[in-house]
Amino acid sequence: MRRTRAGLATATAAFLGLGATGTATAAAGDVLLPHPGPDGLVWVEEQWGDGGVASGGAHGGLPTVLTVACEGGGTLRVTMRSQETEVADFAVTCPTDTPARGSVTMPPGVVRPGSFTIGVDASSQDVRWAMTVTQPE
Repeated sequence: MRRTRAGLATATAAFLGLGATGTATAAAGDVLLPHPGPDGLVWVEEQWGDGGVASGGAHGGLPTVLTVACEGGGTLRVTMRSQETEVADFAVTCPTDTPARGSVTMPPGVVRPGSFTIGVDASSQDVRWAMTVTQPE
């Protein structure tokens, strides 16, 4: 059941994330964040500029890890909301030549069961980013 839920949430999140702006692609093999595996709720493989995701399937009894990687110059402001409550807010500086990562780990219960949203505000449309949300068991 968990793998099916994670797969559906990942597909939904990727679809919603790509619908926010253009879908430019980088060179093959140039992945900012790898697929999160069976613990993953969300994987946005690649996005440029502003974006975000909406997903479901969070488990309230597990820790939640939100990770964003970026490059291209500028910054990203990342905000996560769970059941209308802000649970994470951080910035990542995105170098022009090498990827950088920002991450926050929330203890069990911070992300409540059900849906959550994540907004990504990029300082420029030239910022390339990827995101994962995992709930390790």
